[in-house]
Amino acid sequence: QVQVVESGGGLVQAGGSLTLSCAASRSFFSISAINWHRQAPGKQRDLVATITRGGSTYYANSVKGRFTISRDGGKDTVYLQMNSLQPEDTGVYYCNALWGPNADWGQGTQVTVSS
Repeated sequence: QVQVVESGGGLVQAGGSLTLSCAASRSFFSISAINWHRQAPGKQRDLVATITRGGSTYYANSVKGRFTISRDGGKDTVYLQMNSLQPEDTGVYYCNALWGPNADWGQGTQVTVSS
């Protein structure tokens, strides 16, 4: 089991920025990818962004050009820089670590964007 801890959520006004952090208990050498998902009330949990061990990235269309995912291997931490936040970005953001056949989830961090 890879322990995953998210942080950085909070309340921000529309147009503002937040940076989320995902800290893993194991070296990125053992992790194939880190995903960020979000879940708004009454909606499905959807993939927001992905970064692989090799550095490839993926973004959902709804966040392209506004969100940036990056990795600090020395700290075993992945960041999600969120700019130009909109109310529809509101939700619980979850970090998901993939290693071998396993997928470990953090507890989530709440992001609320007010208009």
